Amino acid sequence: MNTIRYKVRERGQIIIKFVYGMIAGNQEGYHDVLGRYIGHNESAKFWMQVLTDLQNRGLEDILIASVDNLTGFVDAIQAIYPKTDIQLCVVHQIRNSKKDLAYTDTRRA
Repeated sequence: MNTIRYKVRERGQIIIKFVYGMIAGNQEGYHDVLGRYIGHNESAKFWMQVLTDLQNRGLEDILIASVDNLTGFVDAIQAIYPKTDIQLCVVHQIRNSKKDLAYTDTRRA
């Protein structure tokens, strides 16, 4: 579960839109795109709408969800799928821990 930010031209102006995406893997190792949704900002409230839509479309359970540390995101998942194990994405954790450091301190030695 992730959101990608895109700059798009709309009515002659550049604006930012967010594409919410869900990719799932099953126990046999097959992957599938469950959905892509376009929003105007990244929020746990929009994720709640996405999860509700997936539930209405028949998604019964999520075993493990790999997510970033967006405020309220884990709560949104557990409200719809309470048995889900949540795993914070390591890449997002590293990016978030480096954002307050000077660029020169983040380069490899």
